Amino acid sequence: EFLCFSLGRSSFSPTSTTTPIKGAMSTASASRFFLSSSRRLAGSSLVRNGNRLNNPAQSLLLDLNQRRWMTSYPPHEVVGMPSLSPTMEAGTIAKWNKSEGEEFIAGDILCEVETDKATVDFEAQDDGVIAKILADAGPAEIQCGEPICITVEELADAGAFKDYVVEASAAPTPEPAAATPPPATPEPVAAPAPAVATPPPVAAAPAPTAEGGRVVASPLAHKLAKELGHGPISALHITGSGPNGRVIAADVREYIPPAATEAPAAAVVTEAAAPAAATPPSPPIPGDGYTDYPLSPAALEIASQLAHSKQNVPHYYLTVDITLDSLLDLRSTLNGSLGKEEAGISVNDLLIKAAASAMKAVPSANASWMESSVRVYDTVDVNVVVGSGDALYAPVVRNVGGRGLKSISDEVNAAVSAIDEAEEGVGPSGEAFGPMGTFTIMNLGMYGIKSCAPIIREPQACALALGAIENRIVPNDDPDSEEIYKQVTMVTATLSCDHRVVDGAVGAQWL
Repeated sequence: EFLCFSLGRSSFSPTSTTTPIKGAMSTASASRFFLSSSRRLAGSSLVRNGNRLNNPAQSLLLDLNQRRWMTSYPPHEVVGMPSLSPTMEAGTIAKWNKSEGEEFIAGDILCEVETDKATVDFEAQDDGVIAKILADAGPAEIQCGEPICITVEELADAGAFKDYVVEASAAPTPEPAAATPPPATPEPVAAPAPAVATPPPVAAAPAPTAEGGRVVASPLAHKLAKELGHGPISALHITGSGPNGRVIAADVREYIPPAATEAPAAAVVTEAAAPAAATPPSPPIPGDGYTDYPLSPAALEIASQLAHSKQNVPHYYLTVDITLDSLLDLRSTLNGSLGKEEAGISVNDLLIKAAASAMKAVPSANASWMESSVRVYDTVDVNVVVGSGDALYAPVVRNVGGRGLKSISDEVNAAVSAIDEAEEGVGPSGEAFGPMGTFTIMNLGMYGIKSCAPIIREPQACALALGAIENRIVPNDDPDSEEIYKQVTMVTATLSCDHRVVDGAVGAQWL
């Protein structure tokens, strides 16, 4: 029936009379259109106006509507920003490979699209001509489905779109957009009413973006929430404006934390929750051939952060063996001058200080990826990973480059003592716990591990892992010695780097 309508016939019956429709396509144009639409139906999933369509007939109907809405323009197609990956919500056009009035064939690259993970080529599916470019190349973010260009089949038709504006092609969009607010408006507004009487449900009532108990958000939104200091998106209760209520980066940028007027209510909730926080973790749950061990909220949050970082940050690793003989001699000298009561400088303290000193020589490693820029920090704040399991923490030592070894050692020891003295189910308190530094160090030597490739903690760009200290036999480099080999004390250090911030040469120079 779609094809028959395009040809200007009143019905598909072979015995019926044919009545041309005013403004309808010619037979040749309709045939080319139907063939072009059939090719596009080969994909199992299409995107129109930001919505993914799995029904080919629905897609064909939209294509048909696009073809016959305005008789003042020649037959054309409004091309939207494509969804080039399963998680892509928006992208930017890095470069147009075709200009207005230029012909292309199937397989030609129309433009290069940058997503939050990679740069992907957008290939043409049919032959045609670029009649009008609606979205210029640049850093502006374009949502999937938003118009980026107009294509026609004949070169002679391209001139008709010289003064074409985006509003004309986006006219059909408001109807789907207007359909989304009704479900979001009544529920969230009505929910706070009972929350006035009972404070705890206030935080749990608004969750319009949850699907099956999980808040759906783009990777960029998750990362932006952490960079702005809001914490995990699941705790913010943001109403998403993306497709199907998905939280996008713009929602996070517009998010305003609760006002100070809510402080009294929050204090009540905190006081009520304090006894509950001191309760021990839930007991293990035995099953048929297995046992489930419930995790604490802190452990779940760490797991979520590490999983997101591993997926989002392009890691690469550099490893080097370090000779510690001179460092051990320095440690003995410093501890001897401090006296037996105050002696406490460890090899780990010396390596923390060495890492900060290396940052002075290579400051570009003390940086963070900020999406559109790289932020280089003036001071080196080191997160030192201690503990394991539910008791895994990374207290921060501020301004390591400007402090002495004894001060660094005292702060690390104080953080470890706070963890040991913390009650079960309650995390340690203090200024060292909570803030994110600019660099992370972990030492697994106590477990006999030779080397480890650590996961970078966003938004940091580097993380260093140290292995066990061991005696090794190496070639003797002393020209005056008669011995061919000698024994030295060594440790293996592995540096994980974010390739967006620190390339291989910079990471090697730092290490």
